[in-house]
Amino acid sequence: MRPRVMVILVAAALLTCAGVRAADDAVPSPTPSPPPAAQATPATPAPPVAAAPKEQAKEPSPPPSVTVIGARDAHGILGRDVRSSANEDMGRIVDVIVDRDGKVRAAVIDFGGFLGVGSRKIVVDWNALRFAGVSSKSDSITLDLNKQQVSAAPEYKEDTPLIVLGAAGNLHPWDYEH
Repeated sequence: MRPRVMVILVAAALLTCAGVRAADDAVPSPTPSPPPAAQATPATPAPPVAAAPKEQAKEPSPPPSVTVIGARDAHGILGRDVRSSANEDMGRIVDVIVDRDGKVRAAVIDFGGFLGVGSRKIVVDWNALRFAGVSSKSDSITLDLNKQQVSAAPEYKEDTPLIVLGAAGNLHPWDYEH
């Protein structure tokens, strides 16, 4: 419990410091008055100065939001083993596909082969993956497909239209441009 309290206190202190710093940056510094020697009238007239465009006052940006996620609540998935519900080895997640809106749509799995030889990449629908019971890096992710279905999937190739393998009833077509 103590480490969590310390993390929250440190985050609050950082936000406070960022707010004070932003407030300090927003206060304009007074312009210094010219020294007495510069106040004397010049012997030659100064050339006319073109009117400079008005500078817009910089508004300080708001401090960033901070979210604290517990160590047991979230884990990375790249490199994670994927298994079928029948506990068949389905490969490893090597990439995640997002659409133009930033929504996660699919995962790229390096499937088959031995020590990277003879393997191929396939794309599976994100909704076909199950993350229940994934509490440590050694736990695997479950795929709602069997080895036969995944073996029949076409290979993923970059810069070509994606063919996404999904569990029955879960797949929705994407609109894409050629």
